[in-house]
Amino acid sequence: MDMKKRIHLELRNRTPSDVKELVLDNCRSNEGKIEGLTDEFEELEFLSTINVGLTSVANLPKLNKLKKLELSDNRISGGLEVLAEKCPNLTHLNLSGNKIKDLSTIEPLKKLENLKSLDLFNCEVTNLNDYRENVFKLLPQLTYLDGYDRDDKEAPDSDAEGYVEGLDDEEEDEDERSSQNFRVTLRRKLRLLLLFARAEEEYDEDAQLAHVYAMLANLSPWANLDYRHMERSVNLQCRSMPTRDH
Repeated sequence: MDMKKRIHLELRNRTPSDVKELVLDNCRSNEGKIEGLTDEFEELEFLSTINVGLTSVANLPKLNKLKKLELSDNRISGGLEVLAEKCPNLTHLNLSGNKIKDLSTIEPLKKLENLKSLDLFNCEVTNLNDYRENVFKLLPQLTYLDGYDRDDKEAPDSDAEGYVEGLDDEEEDEDERSSQNFRVTLRRKLRLLLLFARAEEEYDEDAQLAHVYAMLANLSPWANLDYRHMERSVNLQCRSMPTRDH
């Protein structure tokens, strides 16, 4: 389904100005751009576009009230200066799983004065020396990077939960129930992933341990709100691990 049709379905007979939360995950973008989203969504506070094939955010409309933007698992490699212009009050931004290779790419985020949390997990930039230290220097307004503060203290889950509004009562109850089991479930799957790695002689154990710890470190301050996406990512990792033939 393309993005325009998905937006139409998500409206559910509402007007754009009535929408505070919009989830467009796994739909198709046209030529890697946002389409069908207009500045009529003036009350929008949460926008999720996970895995839609985005290469650019240039078509993002003016969304003054947007607080949380989920752009993970796309192919964005630059052009982030648009975010400061179109979403000046952004507080949480997830860019994990994109084509971000160097610090200069995220430098435009300095203009997002209210940005509190940034997630860059699984981007090449995280492999740079002193990555965390340099990002905090570049973006002094940040409190959390990849779910942890400057002192490596994990962000409380409650920090994120207040930023998603407009959920109906049933959805809120479901999120509350599932969040209680999220971390336990994810850690069990990560342990299983590590066992697969240990069973394969060609795999480097230290590298696999580092990978597991990195996955755990990616529990962003609003990870509970995207637990289905996180669990899907871990499932894909588990299925992709080689096993020994008997």
